[in-house]
Amino acid sequence: MGCNCSSQGSTDQTLYTIIYTLSAVLSFTILVFTVLGAICLTKYRSSIKTIRELRHNRLLMGAVPQLDPPLIPVRSIQVEEEEQECPPQTPLRPSMSVRSPSKKLWKSLQQDPPFTKSDLNLLQLIKAGKEGVFYQARMTRGTCKGHNMFTCKISKEGVRLKHVDMEVSIMRKLMHHKNILQLLDWNTTEEPYVLIMEYVSYGTLRTFLQTNRGHLSADPELQSLLTIASYHIALAMQHLRSKMIIHCDLALRNVMVNKFPWEVKVAEFGLARDLTRMTSRRSSRWRNPRQRVPLRWYPPEYFKNNYYSFKGDVWAFGVVLWEMQTFGTLPYPNLETSEQVVYHICMGHRNTNPEGCRPEMLHIMRDCWQEPHTLRPSFTDIVCMLENIMENDADYVDVEGPQHVVTDEAEYQENKRLRAASVSLGDR
Repeated sequence: MGCNCSSQGSTDQTLYTIIYTLSAVLSFTILVFTVLGAICLTKYRSSIKTIRELRHNRLLMGAVPQLDPPLIPVRSIQVEEEEQECPPQTPLRPSMSVRSPSKKLWKSLQQDPPFTKSDLNLLQLIKAGKEGVFYQARMTRGTCKGHNMFTCKISKEGVRLKHVDMEVSIMRKLMHHKNILQLLDWNTTEEPYVLIMEYVSYGTLRTFLQTNRGHLSADPELQSLLTIASYHIALAMQHLRSKMIIHCDLALRNVMVNKFPWEVKVAEFGLARDLTRMTSRRSSRWRNPRQRVPLRWYPPEYFKNNYYSFKGDVWAFGVVLWEMQTFGTLPYPNLETSEQVVYHICMGHRNTNPEGCRPEMLHIMRDCWQEPHTLRPSFTDIVCMLENIMENDADYVDVEGPQHVVTDEAEYQENKRLRAASVSLGDR
């Protein structure tokens, strides 16, 4: 009996120990959850208090008139350029509200201009365009960056500053090419705005051909000379393409002559577009209703779909070739009104074949006028085609200058043999 009582007592003691242990664990767990709940509640109340304070401060700030922070001039100019390149569907009111103070701040930070129109001695009128007038000029005192003579463009009244700034930006991007009229200096701080460019001896190519028509038409090498001039214009347009710039105004009147045909330079970038700053990287699909464009040099896709791309410049290059062959004749000379010109182009009609034009140039001309525009060659293709034509003419006319014309028969045969050897080595 004594043994059974002791055994039952030890069992009860073990049971009590288990109960006490479970009770302690449960109490500790409840304590931990209680502490965590208190901490969370405290943080929640603190967050509610912070939110209420922020809402209260916002109401107070809304009751007090705000002062706009000063704008950095460079930021203001960048916004205007982007608006110019990609006109939005609806006006941006914030940009309109800050434009005036930003311009004042920008003008206050600008230094005095290096020159004004009164510092220029205008010598001879080169041409008058819709937005500006070109002169041969010089400084009344001193030089412009070492140049005694230069070409200057003086803007007409009403030309917007942002358009002149865009033209300056594009010309600076195209610098250091022998077939593009180089920008030397400019003044856009006051009207009239002035751009100073490198000097050219003979003005525009259109005026040069019209003036020297009698002399040139009697030259047996006329077609070779025109091919060389066309080649240099194509090189300039190839450079524009590499910089993602569309000229939009390529015409014979916008090509300058310093030495015919070896030094001709593409000029006049008032309508040019830099596609690196636009949403569309290959074309321009808008048209400013107030902006006048040279319809006789524009492709049919512009009139049909409001579309102008690099192949639009190729079309204009074909018109330039036609102008050169006709000594500066106005394209579609039998059409008088703009409506007639647009209808004529959209119906698939082209300029007639110029009299005396070599077949190779006619072929390039017609390729430039193909439809759809995707069938037209690129300027790289055109450069290669003109190089092939000049290579056939190189036995008689040197493309670099007239002083190296080959006249001796033995020298001619030797040069021909060396060229054939160089071509075969290149093929290998």
